[in-house]
Amino acid sequence: MQRRIVLTGGGSAGHVTANLVLISRLLDEGWDIHYIGSKRGIERELVAGFKNVRYYPVSTGKLRRYWAWANVTDFFNLLLGIVQAFLLLFRIKPGVVFSLGGFVAVPVVVGTALNGVPVIIFEPDLHPGLANRISRKFAQVMCTTLSKSIALDRNVDGKMVHVGPIVREELKLGSRARGIGLCGFNDEKHILLIMGGSQGAERINRIVREALPELLKGYQVVHICGIGKIDLSFGRYAGYKQFEYAREEFPDLMAMADIVVSRAGSNAIHELLLLRKPMLLIPHAIGGTRTGQTLNAGYFKDVGYAEVLYEADLTKETLLKAVDVTYSNQKSYVDAMKSSKMEGAVDKVMALFEMAVNKQKEGTGD
Repeated sequence: MQRRIVLTGGGSAGHVTANLVLISRLLDEGWDIHYIGSKRGIERELVAGFKNVRYYPVSTGKLRRYWAWANVTDFFNLLLGIVQAFLLLFRIKPGVVFSLGGFVAVPVVVGTALNGVPVIIFEPDLHPGLANRISRKFAQVMCTTLSKSIALDRNVDGKMVHVGPIVREELKLGSRARGIGLCGFNDEKHILLIMGGSQGAERINRIVREALPELLKGYQVVHICGIGKIDLSFGRYAGYKQFEYAREEFPDLMAMADIVVSRAGSNAIHELLLLRKPMLLIPHAIGGTRTGQTLNAGYFKDVGYAEVLYEADLTKETLLKAVDVTYSNQKSYVDAMKSSKMEGAVDKVMALFEMAVNKQKEGTGD
């Protein structure tokens, strides 16, 4: 009998990318794969690349920690999403559901639990976000990227299992030469990659462009600035290349970069760790995943992988100084990263899927 799984997660690329890695492995092993996400989220676009994965949209509501009138409508959207997810899961009858988090996943996790189907969730950050703190109540297992997450955990429920980061191994196939050709750069000047996440980072974009004339004195700059956030007026600068969002070209852009300026989402920083790229991290400032990013960045700095520039301190002058410090100390970051262990996460998660499906079969007598 074919093993059947439902995956969920979305709202940003960071809540989807690990699922894409797992989908490739699941397809190789013959699983029947379904994906539940939002109607217009980035997850729908990214999952569309897999022909044998069926996608189902449900209503979602954003989770906020502050009062806003949108909370009222989003509460009802969330309830509607739970009902829709419950009915979908009743029809699909998966052996296990895996959630990568984000507000998109909450109605799916609740709907799964109401169907009596086992739920496994994955926490990419050092500290769980609100969506996963809610989802955890309905899950059998919470997988963690960082072992320190378990040591910091205050909920003694035995659900947390350290598996490590789920990263795209194909990033190792990037070519520096292809990246340089794509950007029209040369191999004689240092290359700086700047990225603010799949949705871009308005303040980082603004400060980078303010600092661009000075940056270009020492570096060629490739800037992934977010959908709709390219500024064509900066096309006049030689040695500066803008992308809205990088997909197929991303491995080559990473391969050519000498140092990287990035937000501190778990997916991004672990991909940089995989490739041993010296990184300057500018985490989101406050709230939710933003708090998670601050903790991620602090941890990477403490273990010697990165330099950190907090958004409250971000100016043209501090950016220029921090970039130069990161470049000057790049060897120490690379040496520290050589001791990291990045293998085995996918195997561990796949083993959890098998265990959940087998236990479900035993419980139903199939």
